[in-house]
Amino acid sequence: MTHMTDSESSDMTTQQTADPTADAASAAGRHAYVFPGQGSQYVGMGAALIERSLAAAKVMARADAALGFELSRLIAEGPAEELDLTINAQPAILATSVAFLEAMRDEARAAGVELDPQSVAGHSAGQYAAAVAADAIDFETAINLVRERGRIMQERGIDGGMGAIIGLSDEQVHEIVDQARAHGEIGIANANAPGQIVLSGVIPALAFALEMSRTVGARKAVQLTVSVASHSPLMRRARDEFSQLLAHVPFREPRVQMLGNVHATVIETADALRKELSEHLVHGVQWTDTVRRMAANGVTDFIEVGPGRVLSGLIRRIVPGAQTHAMDNPGADGAIWLPRAGETAA
Repeated sequence: MTHMTDSESSDMTTQQTADPTADAASAAGRHAYVFPGQGSQYVGMGAALIERSLAAAKVMARADAALGFELSRLIAEGPAEELDLTINAQPAILATSVAFLEAMRDEARAAGVELDPQSVAGHSAGQYAAAVAADAIDFETAINLVRERGRIMQERGIDGGMGAIIGLSDEQVHEIVDQARAHGEIGIANANAPGQIVLSGVIPALAFALEMSRTVGARKAVQLTVSVASHSPLMRRARDEFSQLLAHVPFREPRVQMLGNVHATVIETADALRKELSEHLVHGVQWTDTVRRMAANGVTDFIEVGPGRVLSGLIRRIVPGAQTHAMDNPGADGAIWLPRAGETAA
């Protein structure tokens, strides 16, 4: 919901090639895990990995048991219309992402490779998978939490929409948003990459902003097929209800450096994580700043742990020299990327 499809994202990115001479010693501590959010789901995601990885299959079984229904069947068989519902899509992406994560950890143990990510970060709902990876929350708790998040967003959010703008500068988009506010509440939901921004707000303001964007030369300005205005003030009621739920969740201090969406800063405590997950419902995802901060801190390899390759494309646009490895795009032999070598995902 909050970022674009693989085909839309690839329209703005170019492939980078990883250095095949890198080894585990030199790569350790230079890589980060990034986790996709809603919009990356598709029927059959992770199927090949789950078929051959017992660790991944166990994650899906745990998800089914925690939720009390066969989420794994919905992921595997659809229908797409049901999978795409916010209440289903968010736990489905979390389960698939953690399945990829556990498969990677399992293969690393078998290969004698120590996985030591320098940072983790998730895009929007992907923050829950990042929190699991950082051992800040149990998987079973997280998957029930994101299902409730999806329900609350659908039921408590004020009707609105979201739209993607490609090919304008940040300054141009900010100016357009300022003008669009004359038609109702609207704001920037995702700063995904230079030249790629997602807006969120009431339909009259959104329609005005998209038309203005096309008028001033945007390469693409389209309304997204979503039913809620994520990451905007229209989610205030959802934020307030969800905050009450978060107050009772047993979060822990992240054991790996975790960057948040709201300010692209490091989340150091359980209380800070709780506040981040509440406030990012009404604030934009600062993905560009998050990736730049990780790169500035020395991260050179970004492993996209979850369905799709959208984040890999965005990262290569934000940091042109970055190496990206999408786990949903393995090599011909089906091998999972490990930090001793690897080929960059297309």
